[in-house]
Amino acid sequence: MTATVPLRELAAVIRSKNAGPYEITFDVMFNEPSRYAHVRDSGVLNAAGLSALFNVAEKDVRTCVFFEPALAFKFTIVRGGAQGSVGERDTFGAQQHGPLLDIRIPVHRSAAS
Repeated sequence: MTATVPLRELAAVIRSKNAGPYEITFDVMFNEPSRYAHVRDSGVLNAAGLSALFNVAEKDVRTCVFFEPALAFKFTIVRGGAQGSVGERDTFGAQQHGPLLDIRIPVHRSAAS
């Protein structure tokens, strides 16, 4: 049986920030190549899953890439409203990464304990 661990236990950094006034970008960075490869190869981080997690249309996931030289994963989504518009509550987009922390990544049972 396969266990899962939250992404926050495998990644060194998970963050979000503005990518202009209409998009937010997310970075997931790893300290260890093995952890990076494990998350990449799990297939969990993909446009379909991220669009559902952030409640945006899949076409609004603008980029979704693993970048091996930096041991990082990056994706960008369209914001729900323009930066600084009425009702917008996170001008810098720095608090949008929360849902990523709890994404469950499959691991072998011995690695989960």
